[in-house]
Amino acid sequence: MKDTDIKRLLYAHLLCIFSIILSIFVPSFFLENFSILDTHLTWLCICSVFVTAGNLVLYLIVKPNASSKRSSLSYKVTRFLKCCIYFLMSCFFFHVIFVLYGAPLIELVLETFLFAVTLSAFTTVPCLCLLGPNIKAWLRVFSRNGLTSIWENSLQITTISSFIGTWLGAFPIPLDWERPWQAWPISCTLGATFGYVAGLVISPLWIYWNRKQLTYKNN
Repeated sequence: MKDTDIKRLLYAHLLCIFSIILSIFVPSFFLENFSILDTHLTWLCICSVFVTAGNLVLYLIVKPNASSKRSSLSYKVTRFLKCCIYFLMSCFFFHVIFVLYGAPLIELVLETFLFAVTLSAFTTVPCLCLLGPNIKAWLRVFSRNGLTSIWENSLQITTISSFIGTWLGAFPIPLDWERPWQAWPISCTLGATFGYVAGLVISPLWIYWNRKQLTYKNN
C-alpha cells in the first residue's frame, strides 16, 4: 500500500464532502427562503443529486477499479441500465425498511421515499460506482476478509457509518423536546448525512493509521 494511494483516497473523499457543502449553500442563491429544516424535501432532492453527481465525477476521474479490457458500447449501456435498476430497487428497499421500523405507512410517503433516495445516494451509489451491479462483489466487500483494495475498505467504512448515523438520528424523534428537527425524517436524514461525512473523514485516516497491518487479497 502506497501513501500516494491513500492521498488519492483522501482527495476523493474531500470532493464528496464538498458536494454535501454545495448542496447546503448553493440552493440559497437560487431558491427563496431555502434552508435544510424549512425546505427539507427540497434539500433532500438537491443533496441526492449533488452526492450522486460527485460520485460519478469521482469515478470517471479517479477510476479506482479501471479494467484494462475495452468494453463495447452495448455492454456499457446494459451496465448503466442495471445500475439504474439497482438504485431504484435500493430506494424501494430502504422505504420498506423505514416503514417496518415505524415510519408512517400512508402519511408522509414522499418524505419517507426521499429519505430512502438520499440514503441510497450515500450508500448504493458508491457501491455501484466502485463495484458495479454485481451482488457477489457487494457481498464480498461487506463480508469478513473480503476486501481487495483501500477503496473497498473505505466503501465499507463509509456505508456502515451512514447506517449508524441513520440509526442514531432516530433516537430524538419520540422525545418531547418539540423541536422542528425532530419531525420525520429530518433527524434521521441529518444523522445519515453526519454519518456519511464522518465515514469520509475517518476511513482514510484509519487506513493510513493501520496501513502496515492492512493486507488485501490482491497484494
